[in-house]
Amino acid sequence: MKPIANVIGFDDAPFARTDERAPLVGVVYARDRLDGVLVGDVARDGDDATDRVVSLIEGSRFDAHVAGVLLQGIAFGGFNVVDAPALAARLGRPVIVVARRAPDLPRMHAALAKVTNAEAKRARLDAAGPMRAMGNVFVQIFGTDDETAAATLALHTRHGAFPEPLRVAHLLGAAFIRGHSHGGA
Repeated sequence: MKPIANVIGFDDAPFARTDERAPLVGVVYARDRLDGVLVGDVARDGDDATDRVVSLIEGSRFDAHVAGVLLQGIAFGGFNVVDAPALAARLGRPVIVVARRAPDLPRMHAALAKVTNAEAKRARLDAAGPMRAMGNVFVQIFGTDDETAAATLALHTRHGAFPEPLRVAHLLGAAFIRGHSHGGA
């Protein structure tokens, strides 16, 4: 299978528990070339992550070129859970959720009890299905097959286990908030 060469990777930036909004960074790559950066935000522990990702992509000059979306985890800004299957359907493009480790679902479900609209968030987590190992990361895949997803991750992974669009989004998000990046993705 052919990898998806033009992708955008999203990660949230550090935020304080008292912040109402959390920064969201999208990094556009064409193969190994950084093509652009999108910056927005999501409500902390809110319900707008799916809509915000869609509006950032569709409102950008990169919309026609981005052929796939990578997400660093399925939630941004604490527990603002992305509806990943709906995101893939709305954009008409594959979505690959990537995490370094398999999530601790019992711990996540317990933490959900402390946020508003917990049942809807839990339903989005459950609808995404379990994360599974793919190479050195864990993934959830929507709108494409395993072979294309694996080829896409391999194409965009240069340093460490994470694809460059996610690694760079993480670094830029930290620099955006702290004035400097800290560590890797």
